[in-house]
Amino acid sequence: MTDADQPRLTDADGTESGPSLAPLMGATYVVAGIAHFLAPKRFAEAVPPAFPRPVGLVYLSGIAEILLGIGVAIPRTRRPSAWGIVALLVAVFPANVHLARSDTMDDLVPDRLVGAARLAAWIRLPFQGVLIGWALRYADSDEEAAPTTEAATAETAAPEA
Repeated sequence: MTDADQPRLTDADGTESGPSLAPLMGATYVVAGIAHFLAPKRFAEAVPPAFPRPVGLVYLSGIAEILLGIGVAIPRTRRPSAWGIVALLVAVFPANVHLARSDTMDDLVPDRLVGAARLAAWIRLPFQGVLIGWALRYADSDEEAAPTTEAATAETAAPEA
């Protein structure tokens, strides 16, 4: 695939902003979703105690991450999948807050890494906004509806009837 074949984002002013990072976003969510199945009990420790069936919620969020990650990588399903990622990020925010505020890190990482892990948990809270912003870029984008170079060329070359 050449650079000309890469899907591109169009900014509000109509200028192209380079190749789409949606496939990268998708792969990131797929990998994160798979991790939920590799260490479900570790992820369940981040679920606030008020929530029922933490391991079940971990599996559910893992499935959602995998499906939405695949969906956002595909142009045809990108927009609804991006909205799904926004909803998922909002839904898991209480777990991120719980992880940052509790002593859960003491049980999840080696003693020498607890301080760094706690700092990372606090940094993740505002970073969640960055992730939501990234997903919104595709949720509000007309990227999948933008004509390809070939289609635009064929359209302008076709005689009017």
